[in-house]
Amino acid sequence: MSESKDKEIKTQPPEEFTGLKQKAPKETSVGKDAIFSALDQMNKYMKKGEALKLSLKINQKGGFDCPGCAWPDPDDERSKLGEYCENGIKAIAEERSKKTIGADFFAKHSVQELSELSDFELGKKGRLLEPLVLEEGATHYRPIKWEDAFELIADEFNKLPSPDAAIFYTSGRTSNEAAYFYQLFVRAYGTNNMPDCSNMCHESSGVGLSETVGIGKGSVTLEDIHQAEVLLIMGQNPGTNHPRMLSTLEKCKVNGGQIITVNPLPEAGLMHYTDPQSPKRMLTNGIELTDLFLPVRINGDVAFLKALMFEILQMDIAQDGGLIDHDFIDEYTEGYEQFITAIRNIDYMACLRQCGLEAKQVRAAAKIIAKNEKIIVCWAMGLTQHENGVDNIKEVVNLLLMKGAIGKPGAGTCPVRGHSNVQGDRTMGIWEEPKPEFLDKLDEVHGIKAPRAHGYSVVPAINAMKEGKAKVFFAMGGNFLSATPDTEFTAKALQNCDLTVHVSTKPNRSHLIHGKKALILPCLGRTDKDIQNGKEQFVTCENSMGVVQSSKGALNPPSKELLSEVRIVAEMAKATLKSSSINWDEFANDYDNIRDAVEQTIPGFEDYNKRVRQPAGFYLPNGARERKFNTDTGKAKFSTIPLPKHEQAEDEYIMMTIRSHDQYNTTIYGLDDRYRGIYNERRVVMMNEADMKAAGIQHKEVVNLSSEYNGVMRYANKFLAIPYPIPRGNVATYFPEANPLVPIDSFAAKSKTPASKRVRIRIHKANG
Repeated sequence: MSESKDKEIKTQPPEEFTGLKQKAPKETSVGKDAIFSALDQMNKYMKKGEALKLSLKINQKGGFDCPGCAWPDPDDERSKLGEYCENGIKAIAEERSKKTIGADFFAKHSVQELSELSDFELGKKGRLLEPLVLEEGATHYRPIKWEDAFELIADEFNKLPSPDAAIFYTSGRTSNEAAYFYQLFVRAYGTNNMPDCSNMCHESSGVGLSETVGIGKGSVTLEDIHQAEVLLIMGQNPGTNHPRMLSTLEKCKVNGGQIITVNPLPEAGLMHYTDPQSPKRMLTNGIELTDLFLPVRINGDVAFLKALMFEILQMDIAQDGGLIDHDFIDEYTEGYEQFITAIRNIDYMACLRQCGLEAKQVRAAAKIIAKNEKIIVCWAMGLTQHENGVDNIKEVVNLLLMKGAIGKPGAGTCPVRGHSNVQGDRTMGIWEEPKPEFLDKLDEVHGIKAPRAHGYSVVPAINAMKEGKAKVFFAMGGNFLSATPDTEFTAKALQNCDLTVHVSTKPNRSHLIHGKKALILPCLGRTDKDIQNGKEQFVTCENSMGVVQSSKGALNPPSKELLSEVRIVAEMAKATLKSSSINWDEFANDYDNIRDAVEQTIPGFEDYNKRVRQPAGFYLPNGARERKFNTDTGKAKFSTIPLPKHEQAEDEYIMMTIRSHDQYNTTIYGLDDRYRGIYNERRVVMMNEADMKAAGIQHKEVVNLSSEYNGVMRYANKFLAIPYPIPRGNVATYFPEANPLVPIDSFAAKSKTPASKRVRIRIHKANG
């Protein structure tokens, strides 16, 4: 997968910095600052009437699902003041911008000129209004009629030597209806090449959970978190990535629960929360969330969990039992004896060295967990984006199984998904490795012969394009280039295609790094009304806890030229599959017909159209929630996980890529990271102050970063070094700025999730 040994991959740095300001990190999250930030976003980027209308509809029953995170809404009453967070407002301000851009904009600005803009500047240009084409050799995008765009796509698809030479990517923004319809077209066309954003984020969760408890989703509900006695939050920053989770954590605390936070950085959103809708909390400066903060080294989680379970075992032995749930273990699990023998014999000191914690810190966590039974572990990409990402999840499951803390109220697994329907897309069949029973039903319901050979996930798809095996790339949403690892490698892969197509609402970096020909197809967003065949439609989404509910846009689209994702698929299918027996228009004219097909194809969607019209939607079946473990043996499985081998030279640092508070995934809302006290600059590297002193690096000194993996050197130049409370030997950078350093061939075993959270780098003085 790597390039030749002497290949150098470089990234182009900016000409100058924007003027970094650094303040002390915030000690509390949300509160009045979040209110002011949300109002500023509304005022700056939205029409005032539209901003108010959308704020009253977002995440409300009968309203639309936030295009940001997948955190679930309450089943019962929802806040009349607003069921959204600061970043939810940023998301709708980004989607429903008062600025629009059409043919004149692209006639004036060449692709080269646009590529010199920052991601922030590019995204703020405005909403796309009409389909655009970039002809081979052309310098500017120009308008194209929809029918001509679909014929161009069909011609490229149909001249390929095999359907497997096409790649079909999916973003988490895509609704259940669009996702099901999209995968139906792709399989009718003849391939399973359906990489999606889950491949880059929570694929490790899906694999680890499927192999141990029989379902690749979390097992808890919001009410479970409210009832939990202990929340163990690992590798996660909810204050920025899913702020509405904080009100759920507050309820747990009020109910007497304790929170243990395991994370390299002391994030404000994990430490302290001020509910902006509570006058009492606003007057009293909020509530302390974390009871015990454990600043684990990057990817020291397996080592920590092993030491933690060792301590619990010793406590159990000392008091002659009662702390480990042997009744649960005997009835519902297998592999315990091998697992517990390995825990009994761990190298405890090696675990402490690897996780970077002291024994007293681990024991403090063990005392809290050992004496309680209702335990939930929440995690995000801090656990999944490692070469041992699947093992990280399996070790989490080991702890829960040891305590019998799964499949009962207040206990279980909680992988906190990112994008708002990324979980729903997988449920709908967006997967490169579909199960045979799903394909059998698809064939039966639609009269097709879906391919059985597995397709490409994200990393293999990039390699296939780079090697010339794949020649057409179609993206249903997202910003593929900025989301993926090894930016220069991915760019060359995309440029190697004959055609790249992006279904989008706003311009992004992926539109500017293109194949020989390129198309931009503008679509409706979550906030837009969707009228098909004279009838207003709604779509559905699945949240992080398996609830399926409706989403209905509230505003007229900014252009009559915009098509829904469902309509785009229908027109593409009709142009490409001339002899198809599927009535694509019947589905696109009335989304109820798509939901009827889903009901016939996918278990758990019985009475789909009826149940999803209930105000709060419905829960999908979840075996682990009911202690029905759908593994090959019918039992939950303990795993015997080796301690990872972490290599790091004396002059190396371990880098993780993170989001700022002013971004969501690859969308940059602004240049401030308020909670971390970093303003007006994104090209920074956060270092331990002692490491900076040892290396002779001054505050705000310009440095260059490099990484070497499998003999390939990668560079990202001109970053500002700043001191930050992070374990020694570890550093943090924002993505996508540091993505050029993430190797294409460093990914999690089994899940192939890029190892974006553990990259070995060197730091060089720019003027040294």
